[in-house]
Amino acid sequence: MLHRVVITGIGALTPIGHDVPTFWQNVLAGQSGAATITRFDASLFRTHFACEIKDYTVSSYLSHSDIKRTDRFTQYALIASDQAIKDSGFDFQKMDPFDVGVIWGSGQGGMETFEEQVTEYVLGNGQPRFSPFFVPKLIANMASGMISLRNGYMGINYTTVSACATSNTALMDAFTYIRLGKAKIIVSGGSEAPLTPASFGGFSAMKAMSTRNDDPATASRPFDVSRDGFVMGEGAGALILEEYEHAIKRGAHIYGELTGASMTADAYHMTATHPEGLGALKAMQLALDESGITIADVDYLNTHATSTPVGDISEIKAVTKLTGNQKTKLHISATKSMTGHLLGAAGAIEAIICLLAMRDSVIPPTINTTELDPAIPAQLNIVLGEAISAPVRVAMSNTFGFGGHNGIVVFKAI
Repeated sequence: MLHRVVITGIGALTPIGHDVPTFWQNVLAGQSGAATITRFDASLFRTHFACEIKDYTVSSYLSHSDIKRTDRFTQYALIASDQAIKDSGFDFQKMDPFDVGVIWGSGQGGMETFEEQVTEYVLGNGQPRFSPFFVPKLIANMASGMISLRNGYMGINYTTVSACATSNTALMDAFTYIRLGKAKIIVSGGSEAPLTPASFGGFSAMKAMSTRNDDPATASRPFDVSRDGFVMGEGAGALILEEYEHAIKRGAHIYGELTGASMTADAYHMTATHPEGLGALKAMQLALDESGITIADVDYLNTHATSTPVGDISEIKAVTKLTGNQKTKLHISATKSMTGHLLGAAGAIEAIICLLAMRDSVIPPTINTTELDPAIPAQLNIVLGEAISAPVRVAMSNTFGFGGHNGIVVFKAI
């Protein structure tokens, strides 16, 4: 028998809020997190700005010991997961520790650690002086390991990597393990700390990022005719996935039920999405099929839409085909216009947005989009400028990653 899976806790550390209430308030207000980079001098790059986590001091959240032995991406994971665990309202100490797992995602892992340590070695006198924490801080699975270590969770524990589809991959795996009865609770989500000269420079060299340096706050403009690339972001999103009967028995607050999740591959290009959105279309259809619904039942779609010329339209083509080119009740928005693109953490943050949209019966806006690309069909209801009130019983979130990875999740209200 397959078990039902619900979400009973959420946590977020983002460029527009260090906790869920602040983050959600700023999403609904249409606040942009983009500004000139302060962490390093980006003036010689093509792009000078990003969505940084601002007014943030890690020592306010973690001990000196935890800070010393972790990369920034793991620190973000610990902070967001602490929030989600607290929000779940459950005393995990009363459970068999082998019933609680962690499936976490990160697209790049400890990029900052790698860059700092290798730079120090290259600029030195040839004497190896690598930190004993170099490898533990670097490896992408350390976020899941540290969440487990911090809380004593001894069940399933590993990390997923599928570029910008990473968080949805983690959620899909957690969903599957709980459905199969292999865990009662899994802490899942994703974190990314890509704002380093090497990581940022690599994306800049690809000409993937916006160069609207004179007005960063409006640079991420999904679906707009003048969009010119994505805006890099950083942070983490955490969700507590729990077996439904277990959650009901303890009287848990339930944000929603995860009813379907799927992945496909484009098998088309290293970095570009399929121009007709074939892989995305199939992934969306599979997730809906698993949920036992059709696109006509979906109230809200949080699109991947990163503000790239090719990617936005390929996704729109997939959505249009899914709707049969017909007008539906579906509302669409692209919240990366506010948060920037959190790469491997994007799916977790956007899953949280879907759950809160269901809770509050509100559709968050797409900001900065003033003139829709004429290639977008008129029957698609893209919410622009301001949030709107609307019932949301079913929400879907799309993520796509370099390598042709397509990851989709579907949530229903309980």
